[in-house]
Amino acid sequence: MGMRIDHDRSRFKEIVRGRIRQNLRKYVTHGEMIGRKGRDLVSIPIPQLDVPHFRYGKNGAGGVGQGEGEEGDVLGGQGEGGAGAAGSEPGGHILEVEVSLDELAAILGDELHLPRIEPKGQANISQEKAKYNSIRRVGPESLRHFKRTYVEAMRRQISTGEYNPSNPNVVPTRDDRRYRSWSTVSEPEANAAIVYMMDVSGSMTDEQKEIVRTEAFWIDTWLKSQYDGVETRYIIHDAVAREVDEHTFYHTRESGGTRISSAYRVAVELMESQFPVENWNLYCFQFSDGDNWGEDNNQSLALLRERILPKVNLFCYGQVDSPYGSGEYLKALEGAFGEERENLVLSEIADKDGIYESIQEFLGSGK
Repeated sequence: MGMRIDHDRSRFKEIVRGRIRQNLRKYVTHGEMIGRKGRDLVSIPIPQLDVPHFRYGKNGAGGVGQGEGEEGDVLGGQGEGGAGAAGSEPGGHILEVEVSLDELAAILGDELHLPRIEPKGQANISQEKAKYNSIRRVGPESLRHFKRTYVEAMRRQISTGEYNPSNPNVVPTRDDRRYRSWSTVSEPEANAAIVYMMDVSGSMTDEQKEIVRTEAFWIDTWLKSQYDGVETRYIIHDAVAREVDEHTFYHTRESGGTRISSAYRVAVELMESQFPVENWNLYCFQFSDGDNWGEDNNQSLALLRERILPKVNLFCYGQVDSPYGSGEYLKALEGAFGEERENLVLSEIADKDGIYESIQEFLGSGK
């Protein structure tokens, strides 16, 4: 019975994964799902999926609670409803299933054909971990190694002539018991730091920020599946820039001009002080509607070329279409770097439907 239940559960999970794959584009552009994220799981609504359930038969009278009862009591079948009449149409079947972020990242990688990331350099950050790599004769029962225990019991019975191949009844004694044991080893970790930068001047509306928030969720999900440890930092700017927390990043709106170079300077200071390039795989994602004070372009491009690109695995610029933004900065980047963009990726995001392709452009290089 247990094996049948395990098989059914496994089959149900495969059906759920199939539905997620079929509707991945919708989920990628559906910002509501971010609000359903827990620490390691995310809830996803799966429509038109029947959930296995028990069907109860009509056993007639008798059993617990039998008796005359009071007049008007509803004991079985369907009683009278309330004030409203019952509907005659079937309801929609929508099931919310919990999927681990690792599973979600694997599905995203498969469907967008994202290559696994090869961390640059050699990680020299290590962490002490317990590794089960030996067997002992004593230990807690929770660590008993059942296979090795029965092998020892069989060896003992064979050596003493007690083992009967036609009736292989192997009963371990206390001396036969074996337990898993561990030793503490130092394992290197490949660590990554993500720096998000966003223009929060008046031309960036709430709709554009929701696009950024949704895309960042999927970027985080993928990169966290590729590295042992991921740190995330947020920088906002108009004419000046500052590091903020995640909530402030997505909910701040300022007025005034725009100087992209101010964000680049804060990013450089952050990376040099907290994430030295020899220890960290660095990723920068900048989002803007393309507005920048004209005289600032030269400073921004120089900072990007000389002090950011040499440090990072990847620098991604996403330009979100806005009814108020000029969109000129994307052209400035294309003109400055041409086609020789080894670790610079540019993407234009027209609306929420453009998030899917933008993620593929950003993460498709495998860096």
